[in-house]
Amino acid sequence: MSDEDARELAEYRAAKDAYFRDEPDSPLTPAGRRTFTGLAYYDYAPDLTFEVTPQSYEDIESVEMGTSDGDVREYERWARIGFVVDGAGQSLTVFRDPQTGGLFLPFVDAGAGLETYGAGRYLDLPEIEGGRLLLDFNYAYQPFCAYNPGYSCPIPPAENRLNVHIRAGECLSADVQH
Repeated sequence: MSDEDARELAEYRAAKDAYFRDEPDSPLTPAGRRTFTGLAYYDYAPDLTFEVTPQSYEDIESVEMGTSDGDVREYERWARIGFVVDGAGQSLTVFRDPQTGGLFLPFVDAGAGLETYGAGRYLDLPEIEGGRLLLDFNYAYQPFCAYNPGYSCPIPPAENRLNVHIRAGECLSADVQH
């Protein structure tokens, strides 16, 4: 990890903790904000950062993704990406928000329910040069419904379930095995 990468990740996490603690629209209740000491994160995992080339679907289809409160949200099934974790090839579907155009990656890994939120985590994928995407699991985050059941959060579809642990990003407790 370069010094710049370490600084950027530390700044991102500090800003997120400040938002959770200080902002009125934080997913935490007022009582929760008063006792909040920061989110739990895995240590930086440089082996879980990838530059990937998306394999766009020929026909972009609209899909309804179920949410934690029984509702649905509409996304576009945009592309498939591949990467290697612990020597095993993995692939996930990237979805595009039809309103913002943002690329959204909901996923569930083998640590869900043990080390991370049981319903899964998310990544927002930035596009980088050459039509590639930056897949950096160090920025994986738990949905707001992990912190407050009053939120409606998309549930990762079956096609985005991994049989490997992704020990990067937000986790349930600072006591998890890194």
